[in-house]
Amino acid sequence: MAGVSMKAIKLRIKSMESTRQITKAMELVAASKLRSAQARAIASRPYFGALYEAMNEIYNSSPCFASPYICGPKTGKPLFIVIAGDRGLAGGYNNNVLKMAYSAIAKQEAVVLPIGKKALEFIQRRGCEILTEDYAEAGVITAEDCELLAERIAKGFLAGKFNQISLYYTNFVSMLSQAPAGMDILPIQPKADGTSRKNIIYETGSESIFNSIVPNYIGGLLYGALCESLASEQAARRTAMDAASKNADEIIEDLNLRYNRARQGAITQEITEIVAGSDQS
Repeated sequence: MAGVSMKAIKLRIKSMESTRQITKAMELVAASKLRSAQARAIASRPYFGALYEAMNEIYNSSPCFASPYICGPKTGKPLFIVIAGDRGLAGGYNNNVLKMAYSAIAKQEAVVLPIGKKALEFIQRRGCEILTEDYAEAGVITAEDCELLAERIAKGFLAGKFNQISLYYTNFVSMLSQAPAGMDILPIQPKADGTSRKNIIYETGSESIFNSIVPNYIGGLLYGALCESLASEQAARRTAMDAASKNADEIIEDLNLRYNRARQGAITQEITEIVAGSDQS
C-alpha cells in the first residue's frame, strides 16, 4: 500500500508542476500584454474629456438649445452595450461586469450589443435580443470599428429604434484593482453652467455642430471603454495566474512532504520485516 501511495503522490506532483508551468507562462504573457493595453487606456482618456467639454460649450452657447440627442425619442427599446473578455482564467473580471449589466437588462425588454466572446455567450444563454454578433472578439476591434458602430447606434437612436443607450465595461483603476462600471450614453445630459456664450457664433448653427460631434463622442466613449476593459482583463488575468502559481507551489510543497513521509514509512516497514524474518530464523 505504501508503494502505491508513493506512486500516486509522485504523479500528482508531476501534474501540479505541469500546471504551474502553464499558469506561470500565462502570467508572463498577461504581464507583457498589460503594458501596451495600459498605455492605450491612459492615452484614450483625454479624447473623451475634450469632446465632452466641447459639447458642453456648444450647448451653453445658445439659450434655446434643442437636439434630438438630448430630448431623445419616445419610442424604441433601450440598448445595452456590454464589454467583456474573449477568454476566461481572469478571476472575477468577466463575471463582475456581466452580473452588473444583466441586473439592469433583466428589468425591461431590451436589446443587447455584446462585445467580446464571453459577453456574447452570456447573453445568448439568457435568450436576450442581440443587435449583432459581429463584435464577438474584443481584442481585434479598432478605433475605426468603434466609429462605425457609433454611427450605427446614433442613426438607430434618431430613427426611434432605441430610446436609451447604456454602456457597461470594466474600469482600469490600477494593476490590482478593476471596477465594473455602467454609464448612460444617450440621451446626452450636458452640464448647463447658467451662462449663455452669445459671443460664439457657429457656422450652420450650434445645434448642427453639436449633432455632428455626437457620433464622434460615442465612438470615443466606446473605444475608451474598450481600452479600459482590455487593460482590466490582462491585469485580472495576471493577478489570477500569479495566485494560481503560488497555490501550486504550496500544493507541491505539501505533496513532497507527504511523499517523504510515505517513503520513510515504506523504508521503516521493510526494515521491520527484515528484522522479523531474521528473528524467526
